[in-house]
Amino acid sequence: MPAYHSSLNELPDVRQVGNMACLPIKTRIRGPAPIADPNTADIIDETLDLFRANSLFRNFEIKGAADRELIVLILFVSDCLAKLGAARAPPSQIEAQKMLNTLAVDQFAVPGDVGFPLNAHYAPPAGRADSEFLRQYLTQVRQELAARLIERLYADGTGKPSKWWMSFQKRRFMHRAL
Repeated sequence: MPAYHSSLNELPDVRQVGNMACLPIKTRIRGPAPIADPNTADIIDETLDLFRANSLFRNFEIKGAADRELIVLILFVSDCLAKLGAARAPPSQIEAQKMLNTLAVDQFAVPGDVGFPLNAHYAPPAGRADSEFLRQYLTQVRQELAARLIERLYADGTGKPSKWWMSFQKRRFMHRAL
């Protein structure tokens, strides 16, 4: 059975940096990302919907620029769950929000940087300005993804993260980590 791919691969007029799409998102966070239609699913909704199914796969065939962004975001969700799972006691929703927001804005490698784990599959940005735009875009997307992940993790109202999500904290999509 093949992995699930992004339905946004065929979206027209999407800015690409390197060979990764910078897709519109629904967000409350300031940044360079284009604003998506609030009535349609964006790449963050798609990432959260496909995360658990795709994290079971070792291989992933890249079918477009949106798939490249999906991979980066799935790996970030894995890092978020690992960060929450590493805490001694299950964090409260507010503590988890602080932890994940800090993780989202921490320094990270973008395609083309030496520390980026998937450089073989990603083209580097054309110049310094594109690289900086990609870093700002991914920071904004990571912050929004962390906020929506917290909403899903703590949706049941018990004050503890969902065990159905936390069971994926040790799973590594494509055996990689950011």
